[in-house]
Amino acid sequence: MSSRPANEGRVAVHQRWPEGPHADPDAARARYNAGVRESRRSVRDFFRTDMPAAHLGAAVTVFACVLAGVAWSPAAAMIVAGVFAALFTVALTVGRLTGRRGRNAVRTAYKVTFGWTSWV
Repeated sequence: MSSRPANEGRVAVHQRWPEGPHADPDAARARYNAGVRESRRSVRDFFRTDMPAAHLGAAVTVFACVLAGVAWSPAAAMIVAGVFAALFTVALTVGRLTGRRGRNAVRTAYKVTFGWTSWV
């Protein structure tokens, strides 16, 4: 005879649902997943940028580097350029780690680095 209780190893699932005791857990999960997808889509649309905005951001950055080099020193221009180069490198690395390859990874990193003019 076994010394273990009969219900050991089983997990009792007693969940309280806002819809009441006869709620369908699969339907609730489907509603939750749909809400998460919609939320992520709206955040993605908010942060979406295009290539013309990224080109404008790159041009503004080059202009700022030239202005900093003329107004202060070449070292100041190198610091500004270095910050953007580091940001591009980090964005490219994250893009590669998340599965983007080749031109798609470079394009995404470029848009992340210089696409800030969409929100200015």
